Amino acid sequence: MLSLLSLPLLAAAAHASALFPRDYSGFKDPNALGGSMLTVVNNTYPPGLGEPLNVIISTESDPAVLKDSLYDGGFQNYMLSVYLSTQCLGAQFSAVQEANLDGRTNVSEIQTLRYNYGDPYIGSCRETFEGGQHLRYWTQNSTGAIFMAVSVEMELAKGHDIIRNGYNAGRDFLVGNLTNLTEPLNGRNLTNTSTFAGSTRYRNYTYHTDVRYVSGLLQNSSEDINHYITVEDDGLPAIDGLVAVLTVTITDRPEGTMSAAQRTVASAALAAAALAVAVLL
Repeated sequence: MLSLLSLPLLAAAAHASALFPRDYSGFKDPNALGGSMLTVVNNTYPPGLGEPLNVIISTESDPAVLKDSLYDGGFQNYMLSVYLSTQCLGAQFSAVQEANLDGRTNVSEIQTLRYNYGDPYIGSCRETFEGGQHLRYWTQNSTGAIFMAVSVEMELAKGHDIIRNGYNAGRDFLVGNLTNLTEPLNGRNLTNTSTFAGSTRYRNYTYHTDVRYVSGLLQNSSEDINHYITVEDDGLPAIDGLVAVLTVTITDRPEGTMSAAQRTVASAALAAAALAVAVLL
């Protein structure tokens, strides 16, 4: 049991933690920069609620994956490897959220991706009306890391409220699919030492994903969480405080294409050859 004498020590430790935030590899902690790990959602009740940024793609990943592109193995192609597509027919069926990842200003989401039920063309329309997994994403300007707010939502008729345990479940569903797990993850067994790895493939690009769960970025709490009334499950808070950090490697790509490293080497070789020709002339 803590004594009253312990309280000043705890306060000092908390102050030290604020002054010297944890060093995360492959991204920066938005909290330490004056930003937040919760999105900004307009018109919530009570006001000021947000949704957890519970998945991050670190900058230690292949540079192609960090580009918001459907081509050359980019982020959208990577997401299609686990059945996540852009909005139904390009229409926006939900309110745009914002995030502050760098402590400067709120930035609108790049877009929302929805589970396509195996149909990459119009399958996201089914998710829009029936509900399911969806995510919003942003790029951290200071690092290039991709931050995602992932959850499982109810059908459109119920206002796309988040299901019980929907934030944790959405994160773990994504991790399970990206690492090709044969059994659903039990979120209650996860800790900040949990790791997973596996591969997915789409359009002849193979992605190997290493996942580590980290703590310290989000609170194990319902405080300030949007839809907290529908999300709290079995007396537990709306979120468990864990964030899944992904490091993605492209291990196979279409014949005739090059990785960023290969393009750099090729460009350097061409530049050297051009210089040699210029000297000879």
